[in-house]
Amino acid sequence: MFGEPDPQPLDKTLEATTPAQLKALGHPLRQRLLYALDEPATMSQLAAAFDAQKGTIAHHLKVLGAAGMVRVVGTRHVRGGTEHSYQRTTRRIHVPGRPAESTTALLQAVADEIVPTADEPLLVLRHLRLTAAQAQELSAALSRLIETATDGGPDEPRYGVLVGMYRTE
Repeated sequence: MFGEPDPQPLDKTLEATTPAQLKALGHPLRQRLLYALDEPATMSQLAAAFDAQKGTIAHHLKVLGAAGMVRVVGTRHVRGGTEHSYQRTTRRIHVPGRPAESTTALLQAVADEIVPTADEPLLVLRHLRLTAAQAQELSAALSRLIETATDGGPDEPRYGVLVGMYRTE
């Protein structure tokens, strides 16, 4: 998306445990920015893609940067200023514990992303009665499926994948 950025390899997983990281994940636009930044992009490109003001994007990039979730991977001089190219630092973010607020924000970000799509999304909610061993086996299988999925080329369409497994009361 940007002149000559130097994309960095993404770390495999970030354990989001610090207050700054949890705060960064607490806003749906920041989650959408993280998703978009698997490829380097400038603030202007992100503002256009999200139909948002550059100042809004700048604020959210600052929060994500302070949390170690986004980094600058390229710069260039334009009209007397410097334009930065940003990329996320990690392929996957894990929030340990019971993240009630971040779960709500994540689900809202996914809902916002699904609404404008032309394709009919696959959404399945099913409640199962499982033994502890069956639940552990299913969780491990879902994790393996996501971990082994590979990206197509840069010209291929992007798909969001949300996998969740939780115990109901």
